[in-house]
Amino acid sequence: MIDASKTLSINNMIVPIGEERNLLEVARRAGIDIPTFCYHSELSIYGACRLCLVDVEGRGIVAACSTVPEPGMIVKTHTEEIRKMRKVAIELILANHDQNCTLCARNTNCRLQTLARQLGVDTVRFKRTFERRPVDRSSLSLVRDPNKCILCGDCVRACDEIQGVGVLGFAGRGAKSSVVPAFGKNIADVECVNCGLCATVCPVGALVPRDDVDDVWKEVNDPRKTLVVQIAPAVRVALSEMFGGQSGTIEVGRIIAAAKAIGFDQVYDTSFAADMTVVEEATEFIERKKKGERLPQFTSCCPAWIKYAEQFLGDFLPNLSSCRSPQQMFGSIAKKLLPEKLGIKREDIVVVAVMPCTAKKFECKQSKFRRDGQWDVDYVLTTQELARMIEEAGIRFNELQPQSFDMPFGFKTGAGIIFGASGGVTEAVLRYAVEQLKGVKLDSFEFHEVRGDENIREADFNLDGIVLRLCVVHGLANARKVADMIRKGEKQYDLIEVMACPMGCVGGAGQPVANDWEVRRNRAEGLYKADKMLQLHKAQDNHLLMEMYDKHLKGGVGGHDAHELLHTSYQNRKRIHGLTMSVSDAGNEAGLHISVCVGTSCFVRGSQALLKQIVDYITDNGLSHVVSVDATFCTENCDRGPTVCVGDKLIFKATIDEVTKTMNEQLAGVRI
Repeated sequence: MIDASKTLSINNMIVPIGEERNLLEVARRAGIDIPTFCYHSELSIYGACRLCLVDVEGRGIVAACSTVPEPGMIVKTHTEEIRKMRKVAIELILANHDQNCTLCARNTNCRLQTLARQLGVDTVRFKRTFERRPVDRSSLSLVRDPNKCILCGDCVRACDEIQGVGVLGFAGRGAKSSVVPAFGKNIADVECVNCGLCATVCPVGALVPRDDVDDVWKEVNDPRKTLVVQIAPAVRVALSEMFGGQSGTIEVGRIIAAAKAIGFDQVYDTSFAADMTVVEEATEFIERKKKGERLPQFTSCCPAWIKYAEQFLGDFLPNLSSCRSPQQMFGSIAKKLLPEKLGIKREDIVVVAVMPCTAKKFECKQSKFRRDGQWDVDYVLTTQELARMIEEAGIRFNELQPQSFDMPFGFKTGAGIIFGASGGVTEAVLRYAVEQLKGVKLDSFEFHEVRGDENIREADFNLDGIVLRLCVVHGLANARKVADMIRKGEKQYDLIEVMACPMGCVGGAGQPVANDWEVRRNRAEGLYKADKMLQLHKAQDNHLLMEMYDKHLKGGVGGHDAHELLHTSYQNRKRIHGLTMSVSDAGNEAGLHISVCVGTSCFVRGSQALLKQIVDYITDNGLSHVVSVDATFCTENCDRGPTVCVGDKLIFKATIDEVTKTMNEQLAGVRI
C-alpha cells in the first residue's frame, strides 16, 4: 500500500515520492515527459531553458527541474497557459536559430526539432534576429556551429563538471550572449581533450563529431587502394540503435556484412588488438609491481584521458602505461604484416577504424603514429558515421545475412571484447596478471568486483601475499580527484583505469546519441554477454595472437619489436597552445620570428627583462621590418627557462647574447 504521506498528485494521478531530486524526475518516473533542454541527471540543475514549467497549486508556475517534491503537492504539467508559454519559448529560440534543418547533422535527432513538432509550433511569430557566424572546423574531432546554439549551457556544464576541463563558457550579455571556447579561440587551440561529451549532451547541432565519411568514400572508390577496417568492441552493441534496434543488441555479423557491402576489402576486429594491449600492458604492470617502480600504473587506452594527463597531470606522465591504444596497435601491426600477406605495397593499404569515440580522430593524426610517410591509422569513423555510410549505400541493415571477420586479426577472446565497458580493461588485465603472478591456470575468468557504473570504484586482491590495489574511474574530473588523493597520500593504488566517457566507450561521443544511463548499461551488458558467448576469455589464450608474436615480433611480448610497434611516449602539454601576444609590428611579413616564453617559471627566471632587451636590440638595429617577436605562454620547457625560440632554434636558459647571435646567424639568409 502506498503511504499517502509520501505522495503527490500529478495530472490527477497519485504518485509516490522516492529519492527523486525534483518534480521533473518524479514526473518521468510516472511516465510523464516534461520537455526540457538543459536538464541532465548527471549535471547540476541549471534551469536555463524554462521549458519544464509546471503549475503547483498554491505556488503558481515553477520550473520542475528546480522544485523539490513535497507530499501533498498538486501539480499540473500541461495547462493551457503552460502550453502557450512553452510554444513561445520554442518560437523565440527558432527566431535566433539556423532553421536549415535538412542540412544539419542532427536532423531527425534534434531535441529542438522534436519539441517544435510535439508542441505544434508551425510558425515563428517573432522577428528573425539570426546573424550567421563562422563555423569552427579547426578540431580533428569536433565541429562547433554557433549558428545552431540555443544557449542551454549543457556543453559548458558537461565540460566543467564531468570532465574538469572547462574550455567552453558564456560570453557577452543579452542578445550578444554566446557559448565560446576559452579566450574566444578556435576549439583546436584551447585545452579541449576531444572527448566529445559536449556533443553528446548538446540537444541540437551546435556541437557534433567531425565527419570524415566523404574522405573514406574516396578511398573506397579508388581501385588502387586496399581498404582495411577495424571494428571496435563497443560499436557492435550500439550500431543497431541507428536502425531501430534495442541498445545492447549484438550485431557484429551484420556490421561485417555491411562493411563488405560498402566496399571494404578486409574486415577485422579491434578486439584482437585489445588482446594484444592486455598482454603488453599486463606484462608492463607486473614488471613495475615486482620492482615497485612507477606505481600506480595508469591505463593508456583512452586518448581523451591521455591528452588530459598531458595537459593537467604532467607529474603523472611517467605513471602512464607506455602501451598504445588498441586502435593504434592494430594500425601499426596491420601496416607491417598485411603488405606481405595480401601481396600489396604498404602505401596502398588504407586502414579505417570504426570507433565509438571522437578523440580517436585526434589520436590517429599525431605525428608519432606516422611511419615512412604513412599514418598507421588513416581514418577514424564513429558509429554514427558508419551508419550513415550504410544508409548512403542503400544497404538494408536489418535484412543482411551475418558474416565473419577476416583472419587472423578477426580472432579475439572475451578479454578484448570487454574493453568497451568501464572496468573492462582492468578485468582483462586481471585475467592475465593473476595467472602470471600465481603461476596457475584460472578456471574462473570473471572479476565482478571491478564492474559497475559508479564514477570511482576500488577493489583489492590478495594473490598469495601479493596485494593488488585497483581503481576504476570514468569522467576526467574524477580522475583528477584520484590523482589529488594520491598526491596527498590519502590513497595508494597499483593499477588505475581511466575512461573519459560515462561508463567507458559504450557511452562514447561517436555512439548513437542517448543521454540515458540505462542505454549505456544495456550496451555494457551486451559486451559482457558477448564475452560469455566466446570459448576463450583470456588474452593469453588467443593462439593467433601468440603465433603472431612468435613469427613476426622479435623478442616476443614486451620485446624489442613490440616496443617499437606497440608502445609510445607522452609529452607535456601544460598550457594552451598558441596563446601569444605580438610585441612587434613586422607581423606575418617578417623573415624571422622570435618567441619568448613569459609563463610563470620563465618569468621568475627573467624572461620579461630578456623580452625587453630583444625588442630594444631589434629597434636599435633597424630590424623591426624583418623580425617579429611574440610573448608566448608555453614552450613546455619550464625547468630550463628563460626559453626563447629564434626561427627554428630553441634556446634554453637564454641570454641576450645567445639570442642576438642566433638571430644574426639566421638573418644572414634573409633579405633585409
